[in-house]
Amino acid sequence: MAARTQRPPPKPAGTPRGWTRRLLGWAIKVLLGFVVLSVLWVLLLRFVPPPITLTMLGDVPTGHGVTKSWRSLSNIDPDMPRAVIAAEDSRFCGHNGFDYAAIANAARRNAQGGRIRGGSTISQQTAKNVFLWQGGGYFRKGMEAYFTVLIEALWGKRRIMEVYLNVAETGIGTYGVEAGSQRYFKHGATKLSGREAAQIAAVLPLPKKRAGIAPTGFTRRYARTIERRIGIVRREGLDRCLN
Repeated sequence: MAARTQRPPPKPAGTPRGWTRRLLGWAIKVLLGFVVLSVLWVLLLRFVPPPITLTMLGDVPTGHGVTKSWRSLSNIDPDMPRAVIAAEDSRFCGHNGFDYAAIANAARRNAQGGRIRGGSTISQQTAKNVFLWQGGGYFRKGMEAYFTVLIEALWGKRRIMEVYLNVAETGIGTYGVEAGSQRYFKHGATKLSGREAAQIAAVLPLPKKRAGIAPTGFTRRYARTIERRIGIVRREGLDRCLN
């Protein structure tokens, strides 16, 4: 009869190895829970307008309040998405959420000094505006990349543009192009002209510092440039994914 091999007794939970295994198990459960919840959250917002964002909540303590009004993309003048494509992300319909050429160009310019420039796409900005907070940092950028992948996979381009145009800050305490149009031009986003759409798009990078009505200086010149580019977006079909 063969002798039985005796197994060593299990390590008690209080040992360093036991605690390491327990912490690892908790970390895996937390990570899996986050992935499941985030996917469900993104899926829900594919069909439901985001009720509020962290950026909006940040305006409440300042006393500005939050002014917003949801508009479906079909009820926004087509020149408005063309204007933001012209101003923010000319490859919007062609990339998978990340414009690697723009990121490389921004990194090269930033290495030369001067004003810091970003290479974020409309998809990345939407992910940040809806799910995260403003500001930098590697952790926040990593989370932004994660949610960008999710919305590209689960929403598609048309929904991304629709959400972006409804949550982007268009003035102090003003969110979305409908609220911006009402604030600056006293009519809804359905009737925006090319000039008006360009002026709203020119405000988006610095909505708390730029004026959407009667812009001056750089903002006025930038708006005129965007207005000219709207025609290029239309002629070259750079907004084809929105049709």
